[in-house]
Amino acid sequence: MRHRFALLLHRLTALCLLGALVAAAPAGAAAPRGGFLLLSPADTVAIERFERASDHLQGALLFKMVKQRFEYTLALLPDHTVRSMNERYWPADAAPGAKPDQEADFSFVGDSCIVDMHLEGIKRMGTAKGAIPFVNPSVLLMEQLAKRAELLGYPQNGVPMFVTAGGKSTNLTITRTSPDTVVIQMGRVDIRLQMDAEGDVIGGEIPLQGLRIVRVDSLPGEALRLPGSDYGAPAGAPYAASEVRVPSRHGFALAGTLTVPAGAARRWPVVVTITGSGAEDRDESLPIVRGYKPFREIADALGRRGIAVLRMDDRGYGDSGGQFKNATTADFAEDIEDAVKWLRAQSQIDPARVALLGHSEGGLIAPLVAARDPQLRAIVLLAGPALSGRKVLEYQNMQAVVRGEHATGARRDSLFRAAMAQVDTMAMSDAWLRWFRDHDPIPTARKVRTPVLILQGATDHQVTPEQATMLEKAFRVGGNADVTRRVFAATNHLFLADSSGVPAGYSQLKHPNVRPEVLLTISDWLALRMKPAAAVHAKRAR
Repeated sequence: MRHRFALLLHRLTALCLLGALVAAAPAGAAAPRGGFLLLSPADTVAIERFERASDHLQGALLFKMVKQRFEYTLALLPDHTVRSMNERYWPADAAPGAKPDQEADFSFVGDSCIVDMHLEGIKRMGTAKGAIPFVNPSVLLMEQLAKRAELLGYPQNGVPMFVTAGGKSTNLTITRTSPDTVVIQMGRVDIRLQMDAEGDVIGGEIPLQGLRIVRVDSLPGEALRLPGSDYGAPAGAPYAASEVRVPSRHGFALAGTLTVPAGAARRWPVVVTITGSGAEDRDESLPIVRGYKPFREIADALGRRGIAVLRMDDRGYGDSGGQFKNATTADFAEDIEDAVKWLRAQSQIDPARVALLGHSEGGLIAPLVAARDPQLRAIVLLAGPALSGRKVLEYQNMQAVVRGEHATGARRDSLFRAAMAQVDTMAMSDAWLRWFRDHDPIPTARKVRTPVLILQGATDHQVTPEQATMLEKAFRVGGNADVTRRVFAATNHLFLADSSGVPAGYSQLKHPNVRPEVLLTISDWLALRMKPAAAVHAKRAR
């Protein structure tokens, strides 16, 4: 569970920005305009352009990790608090001048925040007086938090922050550790800001995540937009790729790419890929790992073995219609059912040979669909969880706390309890989290009779390796006679070579390709089970 889990824990197409496009700001040079780069060793994680004035701030933020672009305007008061804020959101590849997908106005009055969601009406949320709104991972708003802390004398009880995504308020410990360094403790993460004499950020680092903050004088407008993705087949591939629109029972269409093997006219077996948590494109790319496109690699491997593949953008993301917000795992399962129904009606697809392949949350979805559709030929689960969502989140939060720089003894226990309390609070207003927290995958697994391949990385710190064994047992206890489990050494949750597997190290991985033995295992197992029914019956008869 990738992006959503990353977002819960802290709450997881490169642009060439350095050199010709940007110029680093000289130390101590305060300026009303400029930009920040948030850099990992392998890529640019986020890009922010800003304009400062005594009574307002304006920012534009491209968060590459989750492929989102934000613009925000804050009206400031003399004590560095915020009177109001306007925030707008687009997908990262939205065309210039496109209408925002979402827009909200925030008004801060005493201990309340009044939010006009434009499309969803007005809400009143509780917060602390003087809370500074925050859009993750805005350096400009980190700077505002630091200025508020300085005016208050770096209070021991912290500085209140209001997270606009979800409306949660929390107090941050902010300290000045040297004349030019301010440290913001945000959960388990320390953000070290280098400040000039005016209190403006000129650089910094986030050591736990291996990230650097670089101040630049200017950023061109095109730097804040990701180019569109190429989903076509590579040159010389023995299959063709076509753009498709899959109708949903809810009235919108899911955008996808269907790869179909070349050759004489016939009906081909097909696999539907199912993405992990968070809004994902059809390749299941993860910008923090440059070049990571696992579903593209899987489609290529299967296409070369005579198997078609349908991969789709999640609802409300990329080119797909619908709304991602407030959709649950059960809703995504309906989208996959609609895709299966559509495929069975396509002339080049064999309706009796349809399989599913799900990664992470997709490993929850595939069994949900298979339990209701016994005609599926096979399902493949890559790091599918066997524990309830609550237990998964308990493990992940404890691991995050243990690795934190301030996580020892009573402090660790307190941070863990606070993190889980935050999960429960968020679940009250987040339908996805509420469903996931309460769902137990084991009863569903016991209902599935479809052949199952369970793949797991031995160094996975998001869905732990023993869960593969638990899933295997559940399928077998339910009467499933065709269950295969394979665990790959030194392989993380993304099925990349990784001896540690810790998510905080993903940005430093040098090799973004799914391990070859994983692709071979998937291809061999599916090629055997996706043969025409006559061939399968003949093999069993022998």
